[in-house]
Amino acid sequence: MPDNAIPAKRKSRTNLDFYHSPTQLRFDTWNRLEEHATRLRQKHMRKADVAALSKKIRDEITLLETIENYSAFPSQEDFKLLWQLFDQQDFDLMSRIVTRIVRALTGGTYRSRHINLRVPTELEDKDEATQYYDEERHQQRPYFEVLFVDESGPDDVKRLRENLHQLRRPEDQFIYDIVVVPTFEDALIAVLFNYNIQAAVIRYGFPLQSVNHLEILQRYLARISESDYEDALDIERGPLLGNWLSELRPELDLYLVTDAAVEDIAGNVTQKFSRIFYQQEDYLDLHLNILRGIQQRYQTPFFTALRKYSRQPTGVFHAMPISRGKSVTKSHWIKDMAQFYGMNIFLAETSATSGGLDSLLQPHGPIKKAQELAARAFGAKRTYFVTNGTSTANKIVVQALVKPGDIILVDRDCHKSHHYGMVLAGAHVCYLDSYPLNDYSMYGAVPLSEIKHKLLMYKKAGLLQRVKMLLLTNCTFDGVVYNVERVMEECLAIKPDLIFLWDEAWFAFAGFTPTYRRRTAMATAKRLQARYRSEEYVAEYTDYVKRIAKSKDADLVNQRLLPDPAKVRVRSYATQSTHKSLTSLRQGSMIHVYDQDFNHKVQQPFVEAFMTHTSTSPNYQILASLDIGRRQVELEGFEMVQKQIELAMAIRERVASHPLLSRYFRFLSAKDMIPEEFRPSGIGSYFDPEKGWRNTRMEEAWAVDDFVIDLSRLTLYLGLTGVDGDSFKNEYLMDKYGIQINKTSRNTVLFMTNIGTTRSSVAFLIEVLVKIATELDQEREDAGRVERKLIDKRVKSLSEELPPLPDFSYFHAAFCPGAANKVKTTEGDIRSAFFLAYDHENCEYMTIDEETIGAAMNSGRELVSASFVTPYPPGFPVLVPGQVVSEAILAFIRALDVKEIHGYEPEIGLQLFTEEALHKLQ
Repeated sequence: MPDNAIPAKRKSRTNLDFYHSPTQLRFDTWNRLEEHATRLRQKHMRKADVAALSKKIRDEITLLETIENYSAFPSQEDFKLLWQLFDQQDFDLMSRIVTRIVRALTGGTYRSRHINLRVPTELEDKDEATQYYDEERHQQRPYFEVLFVDESGPDDVKRLRENLHQLRRPEDQFIYDIVVVPTFEDALIAVLFNYNIQAAVIRYGFPLQSVNHLEILQRYLARISESDYEDALDIERGPLLGNWLSELRPELDLYLVTDAAVEDIAGNVTQKFSRIFYQQEDYLDLHLNILRGIQQRYQTPFFTALRKYSRQPTGVFHAMPISRGKSVTKSHWIKDMAQFYGMNIFLAETSATSGGLDSLLQPHGPIKKAQELAARAFGAKRTYFVTNGTSTANKIVVQALVKPGDIILVDRDCHKSHHYGMVLAGAHVCYLDSYPLNDYSMYGAVPLSEIKHKLLMYKKAGLLQRVKMLLLTNCTFDGVVYNVERVMEECLAIKPDLIFLWDEAWFAFAGFTPTYRRRTAMATAKRLQARYRSEEYVAEYTDYVKRIAKSKDADLVNQRLLPDPAKVRVRSYATQSTHKSLTSLRQGSMIHVYDQDFNHKVQQPFVEAFMTHTSTSPNYQILASLDIGRRQVELEGFEMVQKQIELAMAIRERVASHPLLSRYFRFLSAKDMIPEEFRPSGIGSYFDPEKGWRNTRMEEAWAVDDFVIDLSRLTLYLGLTGVDGDSFKNEYLMDKYGIQINKTSRNTVLFMTNIGTTRSSVAFLIEVLVKIATELDQEREDAGRVERKLIDKRVKSLSEELPPLPDFSYFHAAFCPGAANKVKTTEGDIRSAFFLAYDHENCEYMTIDEETIGAAMNSGRELVSASFVTPYPPGFPVLVPGQVVSEAILAFIRALDVKEIHGYEPEIGLQLFTEEALHKLQ
């Protein structure tokens, strides 16, 4: 099946509750209509069969006519033709036209040429005027759609479309068609349903409520409170709708057409609208503005500069023999390199920073412009490109913001680059424990109460001024997503200038769909800054102060806290592995900044940190791919992320609904991965095999719960298979079927959909899981009594006999400055411990058997790790330099059945500090 094919019809899928999105319903219904129309063409059918099929076709056309109100193709004129043929019982021609529509939607040909259903296909193909082709660039012109919000009649809509079509010019870089909706609610539905919409023209005098009551489309309005717009006056509706469209899809270009005095309203709404027109004085002006708005997002300053440079004849008397491909094309032995990669990559390979190019270390040209466009796209005040991965991005941010001795609150199970960053910066680290998921051998995320407890501990000790930063991973590798707004708000209530570093390595895509965007660092920072400036918040804070006046610090852990608007500073950073979830070459990453104090406090040290960790020879191909990736998400990120999530939903549904697959496998849900105390919504699953997707209230969970699950990350539980995660990954998925995954635990494997996932790959995964389940079934069926006992033993081991996950123990007093305080604090100086281990005389090794390390611990000796010990999985250190080895950690290491443990050699043992070395420090 082609990657962009409309999914095949499933006979069981007739209940709309089992559709996660209207786009799935749309394609399935067109497929059913094509099948039924084709069958109706058959001769010699019984009258009863004809009547039954006719009823189905009538219902399907009726449903599709409602849905297609929000798309330019097929148009309402096309539906008039379908109804005409249906009423005339010309089923032969109707069937051919339906097939043309399905093929146009499947192949996307409506994007490349005008589909005139009243003209036979063979004549239409000869009409060159219908082709959307750019002769100068020798490529198809990108197609998009423009939403008009206007209560117009069919004749007015037809006239509007014709007027805008007449303005098309051969030199136009883009081509567009229009969608016209009559109401406020229809506009909201349209921008969420129709991925092709890139701009919206909001005209005056439109009603609020939609007359379309199709429940699956009404779900789009679930995230919006009707009270927010139901009392809006006519004059207010245009600007109010603009605010909502900007909130839902901030990338859209918005244009307001009004009959009010433009001069009076321009100053209040220009932040949301690209242009304001008075009573649509000039269609040409609107047309040119629409094209210019798309061009501003389409531009790729560095990629364009690099392409231009690659076409220039140059003489290279500098570094890089591979530049222009000379060292390859001259070779007798490595010509296959050019054959494999092609010449463009060598033509674009250079160490030059002039000639139209730029320097990443001190950008002033196309790289600077590309970073500014990325900041706009991701909602940041500033964005920096990084060409050697988020591991380096993390170290840059930490070194820019942290001085030796600063106290940093750190998610204990964060990426190892953060731990090493703390060593380099000389930070004193206070580790935060995530809640454990012992049944699945993984950790969740850090509860807010844990964070507040640590902050209040430092406040009580008089050390709050030294607490510089909170560092958390959002989302976690396993897909647990924080309530970013609540974490930031309550922490700022305790320390108003606290800096937040959100590791969004796996979450770069989240900014391009409305539900996810609200839990990203940049969107939250912008929202909080606006909130704290408002008069409404000042009044809310005044009431809050009165309410908590008699509360003690110990009581604040369990109370909702609000920061002082007169003191609070919003300072948020996000590091993203663009290459992990968006289009970029490997190691392409970005740093996003939303820091009110950046210009006067951080800019200079940030530049120095960037210089420290950034190569003077950055890879231009990676930089160009970051520029291109930004263009993509601004123009089709919403579509691609929505489809990514829909495919993940489809996988969940297939496994849950399949009788054989559900016997051995299940995907973990919110109730499995998030304890009930962190789910005030009470929602434990976003899909019910009996009820489908309806009434699962997913939007409510994402609005209020402390943690939610990123649905594009699918953790498959293997306990009932008797196969551990590592074996399932390597022996089954990779070796047998070539399916690549990354993360495993003892009894789970993690699948991830991304913007490159196709329906074909989803179908292949389901097919493979069915084959594996069948194989497991056959193994049980063929097993004798002894073999069955062995299978049952493996199942019990993976589902019941799981080692408890250890919390962070504590730092030894030699590396814990706060241990001697009157109010003891728990931060550790891991830099001192890390470098103390450089002198081998300070270290010894012990194997983890009971006779060796067990005997030492039983004697009462505190054993202190001299290195990072990082098992894969779970992929984060279970021991760091200066940390005391606990019985729980030792038991966990002994129980691990993974082959890869960094910092530990079984034959040698754990690297520990000698007692003499520790005595010297005390």
